[in-house]
Amino acid sequence: MSQTLDLIRANGVAEAVGASAPRLPTAAWDIDSVVSELEEARSRSKRVLSASNRRAPLPNPSRLRQAIEHIYGSLFPRHAGALDHSEDALRFFIGDRLNAALHILVEQIHREHAFVDETRAGQAAQNTPDEIVGAFARQLPELYATLETDIRAAYEGDPSAKSTEEVILSFPGVRAVIHHRVAHALHVLGAPVVARIIAELAHSQTGIDIHPGAQIGAGFFIDHGTGVVIGETAIIGERVRLYQAVTLGAKRFSVDESGSLVKGQPRHPIIEDDVVIYAGATILGRVTIGRGSSIGGNVWLTRSVPPNSNVLQAQIRSETFDSGAGI
Repeated sequence: MSQTLDLIRANGVAEAVGASAPRLPTAAWDIDSVVSELEEARSRSKRVLSASNRRAPLPNPSRLRQAIEHIYGSLFPRHAGALDHSEDALRFFIGDRLNAALHILVEQIHREHAFVDETRAGQAAQNTPDEIVGAFARQLPELYATLETDIRAAYEGDPSAKSTEEVILSFPGVRAVIHHRVAHALHVLGAPVVARIIAELAHSQTGIDIHPGAQIGAGFFIDHGTGVVIGETAIIGERVRLYQAVTLGAKRFSVDESGSLVKGQPRHPIIEDDVVIYAGATILGRVTIGRGSSIGGNVWLTRSVPPNSNVLQAQIRSETFDSGAGI
């Protein structure tokens, strides 16, 4: 560390980080003082409970991005760049990608479990990283079968889709759901931080924000998708379709005696089977949208509706007043 700082002081940033970098004045700051003050500020952080935790490596989003891409490759090898589509070659490709993904997951869940902050004090992990990843691997065939229903729902629900291959390769809603199925499985098994990072990778790619705790049934389709938000405790049935900018959110947050938010309480909507929610609709609170209902665009809804309801915005009326009408 001191050699690096000496190099920066003596030669400027250009020699320290590369000849192409601009040469900066060496007297513009006291780097030793700034680093020392930053170390002191970090040592006072209430987020971290022990000095050993401050040195513990955290889960790495870049590594988890590799893991989810490898999982995608193991589920859809032809769509993930496999060149030889013979049975033996695909089997090798799937095994190679899956093995790499599972090793990364074990590594990253070890990091998650090794670090304990103030929100997780006294909470021991119920399963080891190896147990979590082993259980996750055994769930993959069932997860794939569910994804096939999501892909079919996307193809059948969008008249512009020419094939299921197009859907897998290009639809952001499908990509977000693939991430969610993986993240939700890991969340339930006991790796919530790793799961949240995987969910946020999809959020950054697609603009679709699905908390890994949300429970979503088969045949789920998000059309267009940008701006969709699905909260942690949402429960979504089968064959549900959402359009862009739909929010399934919380109406209010409970607080405890100290004024801190109470976490984990059911606070998001329950969407029953065969519901369609159109663009811009906002549904808040622990309300139930009955089976077979249709929620129109830009509707703001904070109450439950019975099955087969058709909820629309209030109609705008335009009237003219001729010959004394309206008086």
